[in-house]
Amino acid sequence: MNTPSTAGTVALVGCGRLGSSILEGWLKTGAVAARDLIILTPSDKPAAEAARARGARINPPMADLAEARTLVLAVKPAKWREALGPLAGTLNPGAVIVSVMAGVAAADILALADRPVARVMPTTAVAQGRGVAALWSDDTIARERARGLFAAMADVVDLDQETRIDVATAAAGSAPAFIHAFVQALARAGEAEGLSADAAVRLARGALRSAGAGVETGDALETLIDRIASPGGTTRAGLEAMAASGDLDRAAAAAVRAAVQRARSF
Repeated sequence: MNTPSTAGTVALVGCGRLGSSILEGWLKTGAVAARDLIILTPSDKPAAEAARARGARINPPMADLAEARTLVLAVKPAKWREALGPLAGTLNPGAVIVSVMAGVAAADILALADRPVARVMPTTAVAQGRGVAALWSDDTIARERARGLFAAMADVVDLDQETRIDVATAAAGSAPAFIHAFVQALARAGEAEGLSADAAVRLARGALRSAGAGVETGDALETLIDRIASPGGTTRAGLEAMAASGDLDRAAAAAVRAAVQRARSF
């Protein structure tokens, strides 16, 4: 259900995959009204055009940025200085910066823009209002401003140290792709055991939806597992096979470790 926007004017810099997901989530939930949005994007994006149709400003005169209480930096990490540098002198004195970029330290952003910084790592499911977002800032105003932008479309998880953002990027931001890859592997395994390719994919996708429905109950993961895996049953046999081989834990650890290392290399 949409709620009235209280965010004031928000500038979104970058409208790639993550920026577009954030934009779609704001419009879906009403966390930011289209009329309060300034969007800076070097190329046409469907999400930006949809926002324009509802009153957002796309690439307006630079002076308009002075209206923004919050600037959300959603560009590729390698391009952030190039994107933020020309804007820094036009920002409102009371503005804060919310970075959704992996691997870029808040101190570096602060040094360039001289504005308080919050770092947020959301999943792309914010587009559907069903995301999760890790949040860190050492500035109270920036932290709460960022929380207000994401709370309507994500479970916001506060982190006590900025260094934890890189781990959150791997464990949550990147993890939906890891989970989809596992479901794809399950479909291939089902096909190898005799299912048609279509049936295997449909069943695996349905299993993912079922797992998601279980998570929505808020029950502990162990409880959700035990609810399905009765002693001596087929599910328990599969779980015991994964535990015995150790492959699942090794794959998860390797994926998270590699993602953390990549985030820290930017």
